Amino acid sequence: MRRGGPSVLGIVLAGGEGKRLMPLTADRAKPAVTFGGTYRLVDFVLSNLVNADVLRICVLTQYKSHSLDRHITTTWRMSNLLGNYVTPVPAQQRLGPRWYLGSADAILQSLNLVYDERPEYVAVFGADHVYRMDPRQMLAQHIDSGAGVTVAGIRVPRTESSAFGVITPGSDGQTVERFLEKPTAPPGLPDDPEMVFASMGNYIFTTKALIEALRRDAEDESSVHDMGGSILPQLTDRGEAALYDFSANHVPGETTRDQGYWRDVGTLDAYYEAHMDLIAERPAFNLYNRSWPIYTHSYQLSPARFNAGGIASESIISAGCLVRGQVTRSVLSPGVVVDPGAVVQGSVLHDNVHIGRGAVVRGAVLDKNVEVPPGATIGVNPERDAELYTVSKGGVIALGKGQLVT
Repeated sequence: MRRGGPSVLGIVLAGGEGKRLMPLTADRAKPAVTFGGTYRLVDFVLSNLVNADVLRICVLTQYKSHSLDRHITTTWRMSNLLGNYVTPVPAQQRLGPRWYLGSADAILQSLNLVYDERPEYVAVFGADHVYRMDPRQMLAQHIDSGAGVTVAGIRVPRTESSAFGVITPGSDGQTVERFLEKPTAPPGLPDDPEMVFASMGNYIFTTKALIEALRRDAEDESSVHDMGGSILPQLTDRGEAALYDFSANHVPGETTRDQGYWRDVGTLDAYYEAHMDLIAERPAFNLYNRSWPIYTHSYQLSPARFNAGGIASESIISAGCLVRGQVTRSVLSPGVVVDPGAVVQGSVLHDNVHIGRGAVVRGAVLDKNVEVPPGATIGVNPERDAELYTVSKGGVIALGKGQLVT
């Protein structure tokens, strides 16, 4: 935080495998997956923290982290003069010959970072969600409450509760009465029985409470050593956990439409739908809010170009793209080429994808460097697509990096 304010260390958990987002995670960690044309998923949490003046941040990595490490070290350069930094921290086996057993164990094995920095508070945030948030407002509530931990929660339909940690608030609406990890049939909220509070995976700890909770968890042989599955239930049982209602959070430049937007893009369907949220006339999530910017690497590319009758509508077209065909309701990352006669509809194309002359691509996510030959089709013949490519439950067709198209 700024000089004179409370000292906060940011810890971003970026070590998950991201199996549900395959094949996009076949060669990279989930937080390194491209989103919205030019961003990586990790850019959203880092931007939120940096915009809120949390300027010392450790990103804990583990699986397939090279792409993520490279992005962080080349993009997120802070002022050395002021002692600020964003640094990737790989698994180091500091407590013995083992990798991280879970997210809580990842922090336990990295407590040297906390001891070195000696912050008053530690913000532990997830790395793979799309949203804007001012963590200072959550921190202020945490300090006022005197809680050991405050967890950010968002209302979701009760039918979706099995995908989240579910928070049951106390009668005051702020203390956490119960914390259930991915329950199948949790109780609804008193004012809306069909909704529950889902954990966003964002926590602010008083440093002493965090260290003590991690040590107790390490001694529990039955623990799964996970933040949501272990640490939050433990602190809830001790009466030390508080809820922060994300709907109360406001950032500069927000609109009534995108205020409170948060998406877990851990599946292909959720990833695809979040992209469709970007391209509406009044987008559900506005990438163009300059008052609370999302930062990323700036490519040294020429502007996008449209030739030979090429057109694009309701789409995001990044720098370096060459469009000579028809693009509708799609997101194109830098360097995408769409040849004459080609049709791209409702799709997400990553860096340097090439759509050949007369090809058709519908309802697909194509990872970087995929070449679609002239006349080929994706999203036209469902049976053929299912035999050749990954197809999600919702029908989204996904091709991995450089995958061949026949």
